[in-house]
Amino acid sequence: MKKFTIVMLILIGIYLALPILATALYAFSTEWNKTILPEGLTFEWIRTLFQDTRFVEAFGRSVLLSGGAVFISILFIVPAIFVIVLYFPALEKWFQASVVMVYAFPGIILSVGIIRFYSGTSLPMILAVTGVYVISVLPFMYQGTRNSLRNVQGRQLMDAAELLGASKMDAFRKVLLPSVYPGLFVSSLLSFSVLFGEFVLINLVVGSRFETAQIYLMTKLSTSGHIASAIVFVYIVLMGILTLVMATVMKKAKGMRRT
Repeated sequence: MKKFTIVMLILIGIYLALPILATALYAFSTEWNKTILPEGLTFEWIRTLFQDTRFVEAFGRSVLLSGGAVFISILFIVPAIFVIVLYFPALEKWFQASVVMVYAFPGIILSVGIIRFYSGTSLPMILAVTGVYVISVLPFMYQGTRNSLRNVQGRQLMDAAELLGASKMDAFRKVLLPSVYPGLFVSSLLSFSVLFGEFVLINLVVGSRFETAQIYLMTKLSTSGHIASAIVFVYIVLMGILTLVMATVMKKAKGMRRT
């Protein structure tokens, strides 16, 4: 039974890895029409991609939009999570209900609602999308922060620091925050990766007026498969780096808890 499980996991891994490997190979291939493997390899498509100022600007917009939404979430939503989990646990069930509601609205429904509500106002649509992004990462930020607080027994940690003479703000900044930092950091990276890959909402509400990396990718799919594959390869590399960073932070956090 154990061997069968291992074989099935290997087959599933190969099944999932083949499309990624094929996309990466196509991003570096000169031609790939008649043979199983590419007929030649080149860095031309990657070089062309990063020489295109339109891609660089679109990539920068994606980073700015996703990073800005995560930063706003950390600035406003995370403190609210701290307060509710530590001091008002009875309200946590209502907060959990709002977290579940985030999953109840697909991107298309949100897009239609935003367009109908804000189209007649002077508020820029990109700000409305940013607000939706902040709410969209609520489940990731809530779960990561909540688990970190539970793991370090946040309320007891705060009480102990205050008993030793620290003010509530000092106890939060110097004792509690460093203890939950790894979980908060991982939640932020996870939220960033989810927002960076979002396409439906930004495309329907803003479109080419605020071209992100995902919108740029869609325009290249109909013009150059090699460039499109190069974009996907860059995206995979970015997500791989974020995953590696998250794994490293979590490993260090586990080591700190054991010691």
